[in-house]
Amino acid sequence: MQREQRNQDTRPLDLLTKCIDSTVIVHLKGTKEYKGTLRGYDVHMNLVLDDTKEIEDNKTIRILGRSIIRGDNVVFISP
Repeated sequence: MQREQRNQDTRPLDLLTKCIDSTVIVHLKGTKEYKGTLRGYDVHMNLVLDDTKEIEDNKTIRILGRSIIRGDNVVFISP
């Protein structure tokens, strides 16, 4: 029973749900990183971010606003 509860709390989409309306950093294939407020996602891990900024070496290099990031390109998401 306890193991089943632990598995339900650590499913990837459940963790994303906890990050809704929080700032996240999304690392993509290659060297791209985006920082923004997670507004939504789907089962393919396509993401909707508000106030999105492209970052490099912890510096903003481009401001994008609202963005949709295709899940196929996501390597990991950092809350």
